[in-house]
Amino acid sequence: MEDIYISTFEAAQERSLKLESNLLTHPEKFRVLTGDRPTGKLHIGHLFGSLQNRVRLQNLGVQSFIVIADYQVLTDREAFESISENIKELTIDYLSVGIEPKKNKTIIFPHSHIPELNQLLLPFLTLVTNAELDRNPTVKEEILASGLKKIKAGMYIYPVHQAADILFCKGNVIPVGKDQLPHLELSRTIARRFNEKFAKNKSVFPEPQALLSKSPVILGLDGSQKMSKSRNNAVFLSSTEDETVALIKKSKTDSERVITYDPTNRPEVSNLLLLISLAQEKSPELIAEEIGDGGSGKLKSILSETLNEYLKPIRKKRKELESNPDYIKEVLHSGISEAREIATNTLKEVRQVMNMEI
Repeated sequence: MEDIYISTFEAAQERSLKLESNLLTHPEKFRVLTGDRPTGKLHIGHLFGSLQNRVRLQNLGVQSFIVIADYQVLTDREAFESISENIKELTIDYLSVGIEPKKNKTIIFPHSHIPELNQLLLPFLTLVTNAELDRNPTVKEEILASGLKKIKAGMYIYPVHQAADILFCKGNVIPVGKDQLPHLELSRTIARRFNEKFAKNKSVFPEPQALLSKSPVILGLDGSQKMSKSRNNAVFLSSTEDETVALIKKSKTDSERVITYDPTNRPEVSNLLLLISLAQEKSPELIAEEIGDGGSGKLKSILSETLNEYLKPIRKKRKELESNPDYIKEVLHSGISEAREIATNTLKEVRQVMNMEI
């Protein structure tokens, strides 16, 4: 079998640029699959890093599927008591930033509720080897980051499960960052191998293409680590104005009075400038020039004001959604129903080409 992980980043970039152009001219030809694990509420790192792009693609007219990967929480965590609540919180966050299931036919669903999707995992596992799963560089990094001494089998087959998430709906556009390319390459390989083995006359699955993220790396307010709830370095979409101000006041900077954008030598200051830049749609260099010798106090004050103003309509929408739990359930139940119908049809097609229909 061919090596899954030899594709170059340059080749992925080239395909992504062509894909972006095609999305603008023929959005009806594509299906986007994105998603999150329900481990907590979403923060501004998610907003600038992925949520805004999901809204953009939805508004272009691309049919979008958002999978809440609840089974995957079990791969590296013992706690499961909050999964159901986190699914609802994720849905509220999606809707508050502009995801519109009814208007734009975006489908939001937790994959544990789609048994036909999960059944694809079995034939897909016959198309990859243990050695290929073991070589996945992204899985290796995730195992290292988890700090687990006993690695669950679910961690190794997670990329295959992700392939089922993508291919059940015949998703052909997957927004990813560079670090997620190995996962997607496995999905492409599984689609190709399935078609070559079982469906030579008419392909069942498309080979999904990576739409590479243009978003810069967004760190937490400590300026050194990924933004996350566990590190207490994140501004959440659900944070209040006062909470946002308090978090930013505690954010790490440096002792230099003059503010400059220098990610290499001044990562903490530069990260705060980047957050202002994303909200104001101005370059971080220009913002640094405007602050000048105002120091970290002025930098933090501007960031607090900018973020609170930017998040105001999102927070307002979020409050409205929080007071309407029946609507959140309706969105999820509707998404599950639509996803199951699609998954049922795909599974039937899979059974037919594998000669398993009776």
